[in-house]
Amino acid sequence: MRIEHAVLLVAGGVGSGLTGSMAGLASLVSYPALLAVGLPPIAANVTNSVGLLASGVGSAAGSRPELRGQGARILRLGVFALFGGTVGAVLLMNTTSSVFELIVPVLIALAAVVLLLRDQLRGWYTRPKGRFAQPPMGVAIFLIGIYGGYFGAAAGVLMLAVLSMSVVEPLPVTNAVKSVVLAAANLSAAVLYAVIAPVNWAAAALLGVGCLVGSWIGPALVRRTPERPLRLVIAVAALALAAYLWHDAVTGNA
Repeated sequence: MRIEHAVLLVAGGVGSGLTGSMAGLASLVSYPALLAVGLPPIAANVTNSVGLLASGVGSAAGSRPELRGQGARILRLGVFALFGGTVGAVLLMNTTSSVFELIVPVLIALAAVVLLLRDQLRGWYTRPKGRFAQPPMGVAIFLIGIYGGYFGAAAGVLMLAVLSMSVVEPLPVTNAVKSVVLAAANLSAAVLYAVIAPVNWAAAALLGVGCLVGSWIGPALVRRTPERPLRLVIAVAALALAAYLWHDAVTGNA
């Protein structure tokens, strides 16, 4: 591998780890970096999933204060994410992506709106429901896990939006739980990809080194950033990504 490609992948990994641990937008940086060094889309997607495993490790290491007492919650939600990631990986290996690529921007935009309206939606979600049952959190995590295993761009934003609705807690805590639970979906997908998909191991390793560094630094920055501006930045970035992916999917399918 050329030295400039190696540098680009490590730098992309650092940026991916930072954006992933802070905003759930890891693939916004890492996936284009893999395409830029010449990997075809499917190979870039599966290599991205393997490389991003390091992001989950770094986020957990950097978020130890926020993760105290969250073990049972993470284990419960992680099981749903793990199964979802497995289903998503199987879907990627057996289906075309054109229809799914049209759905993805809508999901990301919806997640951005949920983050912007978090307080109002949280009040609705947590109040006594009367004759209406509370939407099952496990089902939402499972579906996000499927998306994370299949493609994954902004899966962290979806996860953060859903978790933010369900409980009143500081954003850094929700963000830390999001990173670890999403890592479970990524792990199950990456294991399958390692066996049956065209993973570029050199690229995955270089990306992973950068991800480890960036994701370890990210939680410290979240800890020091005011919650409302951070939530606004994440939502705006997600809307921009949704618009870009929608344009890309429409023009690509035209």
